Order: sequence, then structure tokens, then C-alpha cells
Amino acid sequence: MSDGLTIQSHKGPYRVHFDVDALERLNASVPDDAHFLVDARVADLYRDQMGNVLASRSVLLIEATEAAKSLERFPAYVEHLVANGLRRDHVLVAIGGGILQDITCFLSATMLRGVDWRFYPTTLLAQCDSCIGSKSSINCGDAKNILGTFTPPRDIFLSTRFLATLDPREIRSGIGEMLKVHMIAGPADFAAIAESYESLWTDPAVMEATIRRALEIKQGYIEKDEFDTGPRLVFNLGHSFGHAIEAATDFAVPHGIAVTIGLDMAGWMSWRLGSGREDYWRTARPVLARNYAGYQSVPVPLDRFLAALAKDKKNVGQGSATLILPGPDGRVARGVHAVDQPFRHLCAEFLDEVRPHAP
Repeated sequence: MSDGLTIQSHKGPYRVHFDVDALERLNASVPDDAHFLVDARVADLYRDQMGNVLASRSVLLIEATEAAKSLERFPAYVEHLVANGLRRDHVLVAIGGGILQDITCFLSATMLRGVDWRFYPTTLLAQCDSCIGSKSSINCGDAKNILGTFTPPRDIFLSTRFLATLDPREIRSGIGEMLKVHMIAGPADFAAIAESYESLWTDPAVMEATIRRALEIKQGYIEKDEFDTGPRLVFNLGHSFGHAIEAATDFAVPHGIAVTIGLDMAGWMSWRLGSGREDYWRTARPVLARNYAGYQSVPVPLDRFLAALAKDKKNVGQGSATLILPGPDGRVARGVHAVDQPFRHLCAEFLDEVRPHAP
């Protein structure tokens, strides 16, 4: 077990523990007051390592789909916890990725007006980014991520051993978010992750160190802006374009890979719109292109892309897009851009001509 991080929040400090044996330690000493919410796929993959957890008195196995975090599913979760005697002095324990995090965080905030929770993130996306920051996002009807709370866990137990059972697309999705975080930190941090990119796939120590650095960078923002009202908004870098690519392709492009394309597009658009530099984009592009290899030519219909971009929740007015783009020094900043004919032409040029020729 290596030294962890202590994150300050409105509910007090919480800890990130880096421990490759975290699951085995939990299984060896299952708390009597714990109610487990477990990704069903993780339970299948790690049944031998978590037999005592799965045999404990309160276990809810959840298929980690978008539908699972819809408000319509929550009565079943609440009924399970009530039937198993949940009290305010008990603890909810999430074992899974971002969907399990959203579900457990929301239940923690709303059940009995507040029950502590702990998190064992099992995906790279959750480990390197979403596990800190306190946010939950719940769907209701057709409205995606419309409900949520800011409720940090009591503890986060981070084991890179879980990454061994992820498929390459899931790893690349997580790396896409780490590329985003390092780009936000500035050119030096981005150069460091670009240099170590290949080692992320082969050296667990490099992967853990890079995850730690990503969390340290994010920590500096969330402690200043826990409720997402100012400085923390830069973490949407790559996401406006990335979410639009996801929607336009019916999610044929995984989230973190779409974000990686969004980072490339943000650098290119910044240069073409006159707020960034061509050399910065060309320097950053090779590692971004490597991370979205295989998705350069997935068709992205322009009309669907622009329609999704228009619905971005960061937008502040009709006919404009609020974007996070790199500036001339490589530091990112938020700006409002008119979605006029020249802007549309730039989007089409990147998606149809620039992206397919990524190195």
C-alpha cells in the first residue's frame, strides 16, 4: 500500500488509498454494517477474490448500464436496502465503475437523509478521474444526468489490479481522460504523459503514478470549486465535442475515446479560430491520434453533431457554443463562440478531412 491523498470537501476530508490488495483486504474482513452495491460483471470476474463479500448479508448486484442509473430503477434499490435493515450508522460500499458510483453516491445522499459510502473503483475512467469530486449524475425519463448531488465517499480504495480485466477500449477511454487532465495542467504535464504513453500499457507502476498525478491535478481544482461553478469547468475540455461525437454516432465511439478526439478537435479549432497556436496542436496531436486509432473514419454526421453540440448544458445562449479551448500558451480557457456558417465549416473540415488523416 502506498501513501494516499486527502481530499478536502464540504463534508470534511476523505481519503484515496492506493492499494493493489484492497479487494482482498475487504474480503478478509467484511464489515458488519456494510451494504454492498456491486457491478455484476465485476462479481463474475472476481468471484474467487470476493466470496465473503458476495455472501454477506446485504449485496445488490447491478448490471452497469445507463438504464441502471435511471430514477425509475431506484425504488428497487431502496426496497432492497430497507429490507436489509439499512440504518444511518451503516455504510454503503460501491464496487464498480462510474455507473455504480453514480447510483451509490445518490443513494448515500438521499437514503435516511444521509448514509456514508465507500468506493472501490474498478475502471480506469473511475480511478483516474470521477472517483474524486463528489458528484453523482442520475437519468430521469429521457433527461440524461439531470439529477444529482455532491456527496463525497468516506474513503476510496484504488487498486490497479482491476485494470487487468478491462478490454483495450476501456483502457483507452481512461487514458483519454488522463490526457485531458494532463492537458489542463499545462504543456509540461502533457509532455510527460505523452512520453510515457506506451508504458501505461505495460508497466503497472507507471500507470499508478499517472493515475495519482491525474488525481493530484484534479484535487487542486475541486478543492477550490467543489460545486462546479467556476475553475472546475475547465474539466469539460474535449467534452463538448466528445459528447457531440458520441451522440452523432449513436455511441459507436466510447466515451473516453470520443473525448480524445474532442481534445484533438479543441486544439485544431483553437488554432483555426485564432485563439491558439498551430505548433501546440501539432505537438499534442500524435499521442491523441494514437489513443483514438481505429476511430478516425467512423462517420460523424455533421447535422447530428451540431444538434448535439447545441444541447450542451454549458451553453449560455441560442446560436452559440461554450467551449474550453487551449490558448496560445497551451493553458485552457472557456469562451463563447457563435455557431455560424464559418464555425460549421470548420467542424465539417475537422471531422471529414483532418480527423481521418490523424498520424
